[in-house]
Amino acid sequence: MNIDKKLNRRELLKKSAAASGAAAVSLATPAILVAAEPAKPKELIIRAWGGPWVEALKNGVSDKFTAATGIRVKHDLTEDNEIQPKVWAAVAQKRTPPIHINWDTTTNATKSALRGVCEDLGDLPNIKNVTSLAKPVGVEGYPIVNTYGYVYVLAYSPKAFPDGPPKSYHDLLAPKFRGRLAFYNDGIGFHFPAQVAGGGKLEDIPDNMQPCWDFVEKMKAQKPLLGEDPDFVTWFQKGEIDAACTISTNALGAKKNGVDLAWTVPKEGAKFDTDGLWIPKGHSEGDLYWAKEYINQALTKESQQVWLDGLGLPGVIDGLTPPPGVPIGDPSYPTKPEDFERLIRVSGQIQVENESEWFSKFKQIMQG
Repeated sequence: MNIDKKLNRRELLKKSAAASGAAAVSLATPAILVAAEPAKPKELIIRAWGGPWVEALKNGVSDKFTAATGIRVKHDLTEDNEIQPKVWAAVAQKRTPPIHINWDTTTNATKSALRGVCEDLGDLPNIKNVTSLAKPVGVEGYPIVNTYGYVYVLAYSPKAFPDGPPKSYHDLLAPKFRGRLAFYNDGIGFHFPAQVAGGGKLEDIPDNMQPCWDFVEKMKAQKPLLGEDPDFVTWFQKGEIDAACTISTNALGAKKNGVDLAWTVPKEGAKFDTDGLWIPKGHSEGDLYWAKEYINQALTKESQQVWLDGLGLPGVIDGLTPPPGVPIGDPSYPTKPEDFERLIRVSGQIQVENESEWFSKFKQIMQG
């Protein structure tokens, strides 16, 4: 399911696709400016999410980059929405940004790209090897490079659903699940299925979201837990929740630690989205060079396989194999056109223009 609306010329939107193709180029091969390789910084600072997310990035990209270059990588676990205004302020004031690379949601990254604070990544050698999923829609060129896709699945404990997986979000309104559910604290991933569960239409987004908010009001009565990515892993491991709308990576992280978990796409559908990497403007030429080399490493088949094995997500390089615990056909690992039929994809521009309002509305309902 896709939702896209006519975009005005002012936003400079053009849809395009990147070429997919040959085997990935590693850091061992000539890169961006081989003949004039600049001095190496002592470290690069990469903003990341905690828990299994940063562990996977470290194993798949950061450690390999350090082994190839000798440059230490520091992971800054400041939340993406918190670091964003700090980066914007630094660029506006012509100060050095607090991070070299932002590992960000594509929606948030698009906001930064439209503000003009992102460096161009179109000269990365490994861009030529990526699939069309890597190309951000709604911006010129490559101010961001998407690195994988993901699904906000309905994760659940099979013990709490002895008759099989929940077929609908309405199933979670049963009294026995009061206090046993979890969502992101801003409702991300849940807005679009809630629109359908509330009797609304996806094509009415963003003009009429009242069905979404009506259903969120019903879910509020269940007193769900609200948090961020690492919280879902902890809650499942401690047996504090029976179901959650979350990225499958979090459920997979708990499952790897021995928790009996499964996930599904309910009849309302599930949001599909992407994350990416981008570099804020304002760094020295040397730091910019090595930050680009880090992202170039992230686009190798070797790094993608290890990184995304840890996350359980489909990448942007052809030929990756699904990670252990994620069988072919799993709803959280879409790779073929038919895999996307039950997934909800909303125009990035619509999300950029409305997401902050949606977040505020969800919090207002849940905290009211």
